[in-house]
Amino acid sequence: MDVKIEESWKAHLQQEFEKPYFKVLTDFVRNEYGKRTVYPPARLIFNAFDNCPFDEVKVVIVGQDPYHQPGQAHGLCFSVNDGVQLPPSLVNIYQEIANDLGKPMPASGNLERWARQGVLLLNATLTVQANRAGSHQGKGWEEFTDAAIHQLATKRDHLVFILWGAYAQRKGASIDTRRHLVLKSPHPSPLSAHRGFFGNKHFSKTNDYLIAHGKTPIDW
Repeated sequence: MDVKIEESWKAHLQQEFEKPYFKVLTDFVRNEYGKRTVYPPARLIFNAFDNCPFDEVKVVIVGQDPYHQPGQAHGLCFSVNDGVQLPPSLVNIYQEIANDLGKPMPASGNLERWARQGVLLLNATLTVQANRAGSHQGKGWEEFTDAAIHQLATKRDHLVFILWGAYAQRKGASIDTRRHLVLKSPHPSPLSAHRGFFGNKHFSKTNDYLIAHGKTPIDW
């Protein structure tokens, strides 16, 4: 199957595209876009990969589901388009960056600038029906994004995996912590941020690890 995704990722994930589950997933997603309002726009489904080629990944942040309100989702977890009101979880992420690194709160929630520096902003599920959170879970996306994480964890060294919340932590459970830095904390959602997300210092810890392994730190 010829999937429109960045070439280095296409090479590493080609075996997934040939598996039966991916054909079923593709048929489901195509049907959904044809009949319903689905986010993100179809051309941005693989935006996280397209903005961050395989060999340029330094950090992986694992999200769960795309935003399901109009104009928000554009294929990068926790990120929204320019001009869109900041979602509560992203406000808390920015607040932790401010507390950790002393950086001012940005006005825009567009995190493409992180992606271009090597931060893979990967949702576990890459599509969602409008106004129906979780509506495309269990259709095959999770198997595909597990494969992407596995490729990085086994073929790259000294990456930082940031796992916020129980869902992300289950998804990253098999990552070798002797080979990579795995950072865990509660989710930045307002429901859980005060239970240990605030004060986790994941952004400074990430940069310290990257510098220690000869890599350029992220300008958060």
